[in-house]
Amino acid sequence: MNKHAKTALLAALVSSALTTGTAMAGDHKVGVWGEDQSVSNGVVSARKVVAEENGWLVVHRTDEAMKPGPVVGYAPLRAGKNMDVAALLTEDVASGDMLMLMLHSEDGGMKTGIFEYTLGAKEDGPIRKDGKLVMSTITAK
Repeated sequence: MNKHAKTALLAALVSSALTTGTAMAGDHKVGVWGEDQSVSNGVVSARKVVAEENGWLVVHRTDEAMKPGPVVGYAPLRAGKNMDVAALLTEDVASGDMLMLMLHSEDGGMKTGIFEYTLGAKEDGPIRKDGKLVMSTITAK
């Protein structure tokens, strides 16, 4: 493939990603991937988290209504692809509890590197793409 064909292909891919609303960080779509898991060790893990900027993986309680509830754990994230992200639980979670693993920003707080979000606040708040929260829901085993 010649230089002009490579440039045209790259431009088409970037244009496609921009027009379809696909959010990319490096070569990966922004998102949170998690699975049902045991929390008996006091940790909740996301298999993969892709973020456009440094931020937080935040663990919220939730239920069938799928609204984010109180925060029960969090872990820092780097911009780009983060694998096997472990968030320490800050309170007890029972088998059968539903948890929402959500991408939060590092914006708006008073201190960088300190998680400052409280439910409903703007500091270190949830990230939305196309108006939807970037998250995955799991059930504790």
